[in-house]
Amino acid sequence: MTEFELERKKLVMHLTDTRAIKTKNLEQAFLEVKREDFFEESMKSNAYSDNAFSIGFGQTISQPYTIAVMLEMLKAEKGMTVLDVGSGSGYTSCLLSELLGKKGKVTAVELVKELFEKAKENPEIKKRKNIELIQADAVKNDFGKEKFDRILVSAACPFLPKHLFDSLKEKGIAVAPVGDNFSQRIQSITKIQGKSFKKDFLEGFFVFVPLRGSFQQ
Repeated sequence: MTEFELERKKLVMHLTDTRAIKTKNLEQAFLEVKREDFFEESMKSNAYSDNAFSIGFGQTISQPYTIAVMLEMLKAEKGMTVLDVGSGSGYTSCLLSELLGKKGKVTAVELVKELFEKAKENPEIKKRKNIELIQADAVKNDFGKEKFDRILVSAACPFLPKHLFDSLKEKGIAVAPVGDNFSQRIQSITKIQGKSFKKDFLEGFFVFVPLRGSFQQ
């Protein structure tokens, strides 16, 4: 067992002990994805620290605890389609890929061209055929008018943008950090007969970089 494999197992044990990871499927996803591949060589020793780190261009790779909380709330299952807004390094996209399986699909959208180009060359992303990377403004892109079972937003917003809510299928779930630019609650939004039903994760506040693009205009 390599040092990274050992550290990965330790992180998963920590996330299960803190109840961030509650399901076997998510536990397995965290064990399968090599987080060290999303760090520069000089930073790889930090890969399994339960902290967020800068990936440049004002963006971050989120804290594993935060990612686990959001993915448990998202309730993504095998065969589903998921829109991953603000995919950044692509780490969370790979976790989603594992949760969805070969018959599912992750549409990973990143606004920053440099991060998109870097993600395209990441070995963890390249080996997963159910991830489609797109460089775009997710708030206004219609994705061919495709509807999604789940939408994950990894950037702070005062509310889920209407365009993204409209992109959910009936009974679909979106998860996003909702609040101001200084602190947010993780919120799940379920679409039932065109209406939104919201539920907050109440065990703490979070700090994400703000959602960019046309949403800020």
